[in-house]
Amino acid sequence: MKNSPAIVHEKVVASSFIPRLYNDESWEALRSIAETTHRILCKVIEHYRETPEYRDVFTFDERLRELVLLPRGYADPLPFARIDVFLNEDDLSCGFCEFNGDGSAGMNENREITNSIDQTETFKLFSQKHPLEACELFDSWVREFIRIFEHSKHFVPGARFAICDYLECGVVDEFKVFSSFFSRYGYECIVCDVRDLKFDGGALYDDNGLPIHAIWRRSVTNDVLDHWDESQDLIEAVRHEAVALIGSFAGHLVHDKQIFEVLRHPKTKAILTPEENEFVERHVPRTLFLDEKEIDLDEVRTNKNAWIIKPTDNYGAKDVYAGVSSTQEEWEDLIARFANGASGAPFIVQTYLTPYKTHTLPPDEDIENLTDDEVDRTGALYNNLSGLYLYNGHFQGIFSRLGPFPTISKDLKGITAATIRVRG
Repeated sequence: MKNSPAIVHEKVVASSFIPRLYNDESWEALRSIAETTHRILCKVIEHYRETPEYRDVFTFDERLRELVLLPRGYADPLPFARIDVFLNEDDLSCGFCEFNGDGSAGMNENREITNSIDQTETFKLFSQKHPLEACELFDSWVREFIRIFEHSKHFVPGARFAICDYLECGVVDEFKVFSSFFSRYGYECIVCDVRDLKFDGGALYDDNGLPIHAIWRRSVTNDVLDHWDESQDLIEAVRHEAVALIGSFAGHLVHDKQIFEVLRHPKTKAILTPEENEFVERHVPRTLFLDEKEIDLDEVRTNKNAWIIKPTDNYGAKDVYAGVSSTQEEWEDLIARFANGASGAPFIVQTYLTPYKTHTLPPDEDIENLTDDEVDRTGALYNNLSGLYLYNGHFQGIFSRLGPFPTISKDLKGITAATIRVRG
């Protein structure tokens, strides 16, 4: 892995030698969950854009509301998404952790970790007895992106594409891999910082003065707000329909954790089928603003193990705190810090879902310097989080993450495992 391009913010990702294996039953269960969720989220996006009286179910900065309503120029409400779930492997029940839109990553991690194990003797022996299928996450997305563009009002022959983010925030090594895949399909695709884009009133250009006709937006919307003035060329180009932004800023409706509360709102229930509403009740954890107007804060204080605190709009598990990981004193300090908008940003409190634990081998970072007797062979029980990739509503694969703590993230010794489907 140290020689692979599976690099996130200049660090090679920590990974497990033991893959996550899914049989047909579990794979199809996750497919149904992912694709049903996508249909529901698309209904919410389109209803928000089309129905002014629905928009007050979200509490948004006016700039954000403006972005969500910008013209799209193609039919697909949510081209790219990753639905993060906690799967109970005993009964295949699951609950949602979060929804991710265009800022979703991990595809290159998945590919490189799979490549690192598929030539090992263990994997070869296993594959001789079982038909195996890895996740294909590159060609499939590139083909779908091109299909969306070629059916959009923005299509022109010989178009140039760009993968755009604020590059200090983005997974640039992954962007570069995707860029090379686009070239195989006959499209030049560059990696570009949002702040380097220039709009002249008619066309959008990169920092070399060359036109851009379609953008895969990897920048999350809260970063756009943080860099508002520097992002106006992109925003104006979208407003004037001078570029295809795939996906649109409306994807923020999915990314913002208010969505969990919105899905249970009477105005949302009214646009969903009875089956979809039952699905929401079964899978969506109770979610409320951490505000005394919405929830009894004493209930949150006295039942810390039942709750997790999250910002409504952030990524990378920043400022996410599980009550089970906190002392009572720490928990009460967190409530004082974040409740009622005390931090200057809204936070939600959500029912804590206990992750399913599986046995794995945590990575030995310095294994090349250890003797055979010093290498850990006992392993440990780690919590699991499964990210379900959706390419325009089609379930395409799983991003498998594990961690030793209640919050699963890279900053808390989280690791990534290869995802393998075992057929038959």
